[in-house]
Amino acid sequence: MRRSTRAAAALAGVTLAVTGVTATNAAAHNKSAPGYGFTKIRKGVPDSAGHFTVTSPDVRDNGAFPASAWADSFGCTGPNQQIRLSWRGAPKSTRSYAVTMFDPDAPSGAGFWHWLTWDIPPAVTTLGPTPPPTAVSGTDDAGVTGYLGPCPPSGDIPHHYEITIYALDTPSLSLPPTTPATVTTFTMSPHILATACLTAIAAR
Repeated sequence: MRRSTRAAAALAGVTLAVTGVTATNAAAHNKSAPGYGFTKIRKGVPDSAGHFTVTSPDVRDNGAFPASAWADSFGCTGPNQQIRLSWRGAPKSTRSYAVTMFDPDAPSGAGFWHWLTWDIPPAVTTLGPTPPPTAVSGTDDAGVTGYLGPCPPSGDIPHHYEITIYALDTPSLSLPPTTPATVTTFTMSPHILATACLTAIAAR
């Protein structure tokens, strides 16, 4: 009987860890975002992936987006200027890069993809407003091709936008620009050698 009780308690602990992290964190989330809970989804980057470094002259890691990078839609009237990026330290076996910007705090049940570009040549280590000729500018969750800046709901919690560079083992994902964001990231997942990520924050 004692053994069964201990097993049940252990199972309950595992269930809590998987579904809600901790009761304390859940309570904190509920206080900061009334009406919306949080759910965990499986990440698209394998645990075996390495890491390298990305920086931006426009935003520091865990810093606020500049006004120039905000969206010109969803109630925002920003210039929607793409964040500039530079990276170093990727694996020598890299055959192409991809870039994404994802908002895990969007109240959609599945986050929100703001920006996807792939098939960036391995010799390229910077990205400005104009992508390399061979790169593919993908379609985000708003149906827009190219960069879509932040515009979180007014009065919502601060949103943490994950800007990620992926070093890939393939020269091309062989996907058209109209490919849905989730299909793009699913296709990319088994090809990821390493990633570099910075987080930018926006709230209004």
